[in-house]
Amino acid sequence: MKITALLVLKVTPEGSDPVILANACDVSHFGYFQRSSVREFIVFVGRTVAKRTPSGQRQSVQHEEYKVHAYNRNGLCALGFMDDHYPVRSSFSLLDKVIDEYQKNFGESWRTAQADGSQPWPYLNEALTKFQHKTIDSVLARGEKLDSLVEKSSDLSAASQMFYKQAKKTNQCCTIL
Repeated sequence: MKITALLVLKVTPEGSDPVILANACDVSHFGYFQRSSVREFIVFVGRTVAKRTPSGQRQSVQHEEYKVHAYNRNGLCALGFMDDHYPVRSSFSLLDKVIDEYQKNFGESWRTAQADGSQPWPYLNEALTKFQHKTIDSVLARGEKLDSLVEKSSDLSAASQMFYKQAKKTNQCCTIL
């Protein structure tokens, strides 16, 4: 369950290209020479999906093992590039939080943006790492619980085998005619 990128875009109904207001990418799991291409791909797909997401709508687009989730709220569109295993409901909840935080921090200033912004917004990077680590921690905790269950299971298996052998020895002296 990995989040690769989060974007906030301004979408205009006239059909012009969406304007990127904020962008955070974690491409560390790609090869060094692939990273710039992956960033370009994220921007291209982000613009395309944002342009095709109607106002007030949510949608998910599948591409190989990744899903692009988009939520357009009155022209302010949040996009998340997640792997296929990331829960859809959690994705849209995260995108809703991103839009709320953006409007809280920048108000309606996004409506006047004409070009891609290089405005730093630390919340997006924090959200990218925060929700990613949460999922990794929950998987690790779940894995640890599974390990303890497997240990208990093997203990139970050994105990039941010992009981079976003991019962077999005990029943050897008694024969049913």
